[in-house]
Amino acid sequence: MNHYAGYTIKWVTLPWERQQAFALRQRVFCQEQGLFVGDDRDDIDSEARLLVALGSVAGWHDEVVGTVRIHQPEPGIWVGSRLAVDSAYRRQGQLGPTLIRLAVCSAHALGCQAFYAQVQHQNEPLFRRMHWQTLDWLDLRGVRHARMQADLAFYPPCHDPHSGMVIHTATRQRTAEMPTFLTGVA
Repeated sequence: MNHYAGYTIKWVTLPWERQQAFALRQRVFCQEQGLFVGDDRDDIDSEARLLVALGSVAGWHDEVVGTVRIHQPEPGIWVGSRLAVDSAYRRQGQLGPTLIRLAVCSAHALGCQAFYAQVQHQNEPLFRRMHWQTLDWLDLRGVRHARMQADLAFYPPCHDPHSGMVIHTATRQRTAEMPTFLTGVA
């Protein structure tokens, strides 16, 4: 696992971002959670906007560490789905919430009047903290999900989702990892 000094959350603009996002979803939803066999892609992927969280090294995007998709099944109604963060980066803490924020803010800029998601039960408290309301509960593929709606008043429109949002993380090195010539020990 790389320890990144920053992350960029944005809409997919390059083929490698799309490929890595689909590979991440396959790892999370097929291998890790066992919700799908082989692949989680469906017809929605052909019309959805794909967002990614990219780990950055020296300002260069290095790898996809998170993803979500959004689509508009009818005018003004948007749905988010397939939110996934690589298991090695889940403790980073800001990736999922920032993906959610950009998903809703960019849909809001495109005329969203209502934004919904079906959220796995363990993630429902996070969404509630982010100003989502639980509408009802359902079981999907044997997993309890909350059907939720975002309060758009807390999500200002983002008119440039291709540039997206940047997260800077605090970096620190432990003394044990420092080369001996930097610690003054010969």
